[in-house]
Formats: sequence, structure tokens, C-alpha cells
Amino acid sequence: MSTYAIGDLQGCHDSLLRLLDKIRFDATADRLWLVGDLVNRGPDSLGALRFLKSLGDAAISVLGNHDLHLLALAEGYGRIHRSDTLDAVLAAPDRDELMHWLRQQKLAWRESNLLMVHAGVLPGWTVEDAMRYAHEAEAVLQGPDYRAFFERMYGNTPTLWEESLTGIERLRGIVNTFTRLRYCTAEGEIEFQHKCAPGLQPSGWLPWFEVPGRKSVGTTFIIGHWSTLGLINRTDLIALDTGCLWGNKLTAVRLEDRQAFSVKCPQVRRPKA
Repeated sequence: MSTYAIGDLQGCHDSLLRLLDKIRFDATADRLWLVGDLVNRGPDSLGALRFLKSLGDAAISVLGNHDLHLLALAEGYGRIHRSDTLDAVLAAPDRDELMHWLRQQKLAWRESNLLMVHAGVLPGWTVEDAMRYAHEAEAVLQGPDYRAFFERMYGNTPTLWEESLTGIERLRGIVNTFTRLRYCTAEGEIEFQHKCAPGLQPSGWLPWFEVPGRKSVGTTFIIGHWSTLGLINRTDLIALDTGCLWGNKLTAVRLEDRQAFSVKCPQVRRPKA
């Protein structure tokens, strides 16, 4: 049995199938870990969701910001963006079934010394903190009052986490961290605007995984979300968003031996300058 961690799909279903052929994925024996952003901007989000749902326990995914955006739109919240390609999902006869399945996915998945999240965790959080906060937000997303969260999900506040936060500010702080974090200060203040590669960001902002004294050091993180990082496959970090959507590659890493596999992808969107 092998476990493969796979980068952001964003609706590139055909690329996923080609990658699975390349690694000779066997759903009866192997497992897939998906870093989130299963949908949006790519050509076939509906096909990707239906396929991954059909894999049952062979596929584990964490939620990305685009997945949450789809869930909010399905409940009538948020607004459709010009670059969204979610109409087929929203009009599908099995939409409710797919949305229920998507809401059951995690914000963080931990096994042994591996922790998979879509974007990151704050430098002041231990791994135990991260799992506790993930479970707290997952309980809302999977519970009867999830619509109230989606109604007020969008926003860039709070930028600084405090344990005393309550209500929607607390939930938004948790969800934004897991699904949108790239840069922050040494104190953990989040910066939401810059998507550039490390070294090009304004002074004072650090990649979350490079903050000195980070409390989650010692755990190997598996992330997506940050295409300008490219593939990182080091002891403490596996970054897997290799820009499939932008005409680069869709990448998988076999976790047992860290071997990387990729397929070239057609360009669906042009990166912003």
C-alpha cells in the first residue's frame, strides 16, 4: 500500500486521472491525500468532485479556500467571481449530495509525524493547538448551523489570533489560517495580499513556516495553496501546488519514500502579473 499526497486540483480532473495512471494508483490498496482546492477555475470541478467522492475511504482531503467558496455559493452567500468555473457543480442534480460530502472533509489531517493543511498554521500554535482549532471549526461546518458561518465567512479579520476570540471572529480566524495563510509577522499577524515567492515580499513579512521559534517545529507539514513556491520536498515541509492551473504540473509525492511524480498540464488560466 502506498499513500500519495497530491497538489491543488482546482477542477483539473483530466490531469488528475493522468497522474493516477502514471503512479498506477490502486483504489483498493493505495490512498490519496489531497491538499484542498479541489475545485474552481479549472475545466471540470464537477467531474473531480464526483470522482473523489466515489473513492470513499481511499481519498482524504482537507478543505481549501476555493472549496469553502463553493460551499458558500451553494448556500446563497458570497458572490460569483469572473474567474469562477462552478456553474456546472451548482446546477448538478447531485449538488446537495456533493456539497454534503465536501463539508465532511477536514481542515487538518494528522497521521504520525505528518500534518496536512491547505495553507498553514500560525507560528504560535503547537500541533495540538492546530488540531484542536481544526476540530472546533469542523464541528461547525459539519453541524446543523453551518449556514450561519457561510453567511459571514468572507473577510480579512482578525489578522492577529487571540485565544479569547469568540463567535464568527474566532471561526473566521481559524478557517483563514488553515486555508489562506502565506505570510505573517514573527508575532503571527497575517498578511493576506501577497502571493509572491519568498524573497519578493515586503519587509517584515515571513513565510509562516520560516518564522523563528515556530511552535510546530518537528512536524512535517503537507500543504498546497502557494503556487509560486513550486515543489518543496524537504524534511519538514512538502509543498505541492505546482501550478497545474497555470499550465505547469500536477504533482504527487509518495509519502513512504518521498518520490515525486508529475504530469504536465494544459494552461487554463494565465498567472496575474
